[in-house]
Amino acid sequence: MLRILFVLLTTISLNTNAQNVLGKLTVEKIMRNPKWMGTSPSNPVWSADGKTLYFNWNPTNEPADSLYALNSDHKVPVKVEAAAKKQILYAGNILYNNNRTAYTYAKEGDIYYTDVKSGKTKRIVNTGDFESNPQFSFNDSKLVYTRNQNLYTWDISSGETIQLTRIQNGSSAAPARGGKEKTDTDNQQEKWLKQDQLKTFEILRERKEKKEATEGYNKNLPKEKEIKSISIDDKNLQNLMVSPDGRFISYRLYKSAAGNKGTIVPSYVTETGFTTDISGRTKVGELPGSSELYIYDRQRDSLYQIKADELPGIKDQPDYVKDYPKQTEDKNKKTENRSVYFNSPLWSPNGNYLLLDIRSNDNKDRWLMVWDTATAKMKLADRQREETWIGGPGMYNLGWLNENTIWYQSETSGYSHLYSFDVKTANKKAISSGKYEVQDADLSHDKKYFYITTNEVHPGEKHFYRLPVTGGKAEKLTGMEGSNQVVLSPDEKSMAILYSYSNKPTELFLQENTLGKKAIQVTDKAQSAEFKSYSWRDPELMTFKARDGADVYARLYQPTNPHPNKPAVIFVHGAGYLQNAHKWWSNYFREYMFHNLLVDEGYVVMDIDYRGSAGYGRDWRTGIYRFMGGKDLTDQVDAAAYLVNKLGVDKNRIGVYGGSYGGFITLMAMFTTPDVFAAGAALRPVTDWANYNHGYTANILNEPFNDSIAYRKSSPLYYADGLKGNLLICHGMIDVNVHYQDAVKLTQRLIELHKDNWELASYPMEDHGFVEPSSWTDEYKRILKLFETVLKK
Repeated sequence: MLRILFVLLTTISLNTNAQNVLGKLTVEKIMRNPKWMGTSPSNPVWSADGKTLYFNWNPTNEPADSLYALNSDHKVPVKVEAAAKKQILYAGNILYNNNRTAYTYAKEGDIYYTDVKSGKTKRIVNTGDFESNPQFSFNDSKLVYTRNQNLYTWDISSGETIQLTRIQNGSSAAPARGGKEKTDTDNQQEKWLKQDQLKTFEILRERKEKKEATEGYNKNLPKEKEIKSISIDDKNLQNLMVSPDGRFISYRLYKSAAGNKGTIVPSYVTETGFTTDISGRTKVGELPGSSELYIYDRQRDSLYQIKADELPGIKDQPDYVKDYPKQTEDKNKKTENRSVYFNSPLWSPNGNYLLLDIRSNDNKDRWLMVWDTATAKMKLADRQREETWIGGPGMYNLGWLNENTIWYQSETSGYSHLYSFDVKTANKKAISSGKYEVQDADLSHDKKYFYITTNEVHPGEKHFYRLPVTGGKAEKLTGMEGSNQVVLSPDEKSMAILYSYSNKPTELFLQENTLGKKAIQVTDKAQSAEFKSYSWRDPELMTFKARDGADVYARLYQPTNPHPNKPAVIFVHGAGYLQNAHKWWSNYFREYMFHNLLVDEGYVVMDIDYRGSAGYGRDWRTGIYRFMGGKDLTDQVDAAAYLVNKLGVDKNRIGVYGGSYGGFITLMAMFTTPDVFAAGAALRPVTDWANYNHGYTANILNEPFNDSIAYRKSSPLYYADGLKGNLLICHGMIDVNVHYQDAVKLTQRLIELHKDNWELASYPMEDHGFVEPSSWTDEYKRILKLFETVLKK
């Protein structure tokens, strides 16, 4: 069975969900033997009328997934022909008016309007230009859409089209409120000279009088229609929107920072025979772009700029700068505002308020501000300040419950939950609470309920609930143990559920959106006959105590016939912020199969959700702040102690392996705790965090030039002298995520340190997520050989 499993491990077809997570895998390349595993459905979406459910599926082992449909006429899924795909209108692509009597959508660069009662659809534009982003405005009497970065309105009754804005480069004719327009009288010398000229020359006086008289006359004439000119200079125009009442236009101007240097990834094995350079990302520490938010009042012809200096705590410096006294002193002297980024604003239903989601570029602060159109002033709704970094599930979920009340998600309690804020009373209320996460939330059409996905039952389960917007007890709508990923139909009467369990790949179910109803399975191809022929283990989901008393969740695989030498392997999942000790089919399905193989060979295997993993709230998520390789590593060491003390594993025969972040932890384990782990396989590992990207790394370690202490503590490159055991490093040479440079730098370090018992396996044609079966085969053969040779000797 071992050899059969190993062939299965390296040649099975991928389901689409796993492809997306593991990294841009090409179906044609990887599906060398599609009969092995089976195929899972993915990406369920409802039609606009809610009568048909579409999803991607491949039950006939084609080179790629196809689109399938399920409706009342067809009780079983039917393949959608290519010609019919263009005619499909998906629910997620339409936008209703307030009364849901009409909806609009963009299709192939044109805008459409549908009257729900009559069912008639109009194409309101048919041009060679690309129109997009339609929305109802002017109290639902008009459609507003974008063409060539300008706003246009279409009157639903008359059919008249009017241009609202004119985008132009160069300086603005009128300054935003708070600015000052320069005049020719600002200089006292110029003012005196002008007055002297008028006194001296009669012709100048006469011409001035005629000019003023003409201007006065023209001022009283009927005005021609004016179009607002918006100056963007050399910036990018984003989020151009009109308020629901049509009075205000809001937009953001963004400009990328100059001077950020990109990286280059060489590709050595090419069709031409020449080395090709792949342009890559920048590195951590890149300069942030500038973000400005403006609001134009069409009624008063006034332009307002949202100023960051109005944000409470905008000058607050993070605590870590206290470790750098000179740096702290310099910052205190400057007392500058921190730079911020404006996310997409949201108008209230009637257009009286604009909800602003503003983040500091250091990601320590998130402000929810409400701009009042009556006063043209901002009011603070919520400030979330984290000395680590703002994050967690649902951090961009927000909206309006009614004209005066906003809703949003926040980790302020330690777990991501729903909150409301009344603009008039300033009353803030927790809608949900508890030691669990609201991982997703959508407001019902009637705005009476939230439909939420949480892990309230267990950190390793996902269920779907209906929660009143006023708070209280949520109704649990799903009942299958594992993961229930729900897509609700447009009429909110039916649920499409992607369901999986620990040892059961994903299948599609349908269920009525009613308490206590049973889910009906509609696909059954996720497990082939060959796949079912092996009894895949349901790993024990358990906890153990870390040294600080925290409960660490883990998957535990125990052999029926342990090897006499009592070896064990600990797997470290990647991504850092990811969950793998759960009750659903893992994105790491290859590793899951490999663990079954290892258990067959007598190993105990443990897979833990260490500090920094998803699913356990803010403190767990941020437990690695300023020290990656700290608590996330001691959790692995404590797991090893559990295996020795509770399960009788030989303390000298424990191996560790993982990819990406898991590869990084493997290196830190082998270098800084060499007496705990005898062998380690580090796959595509980060060896120096100063090489990695900005968005991920700066949150956790700040910036190298501002917090060098954090980078020195967290980079394996500096600890390589501690290596004692046997180390395998595997890395794709065209990895555009964790660059092959990381492996090269560590290799040179190990050479200079005269270290033995290590090897580097390079894969010239692989990116971060391998796509070739031959590469996967080679990699896992090496990992298995390492553990068999070292841990069983």
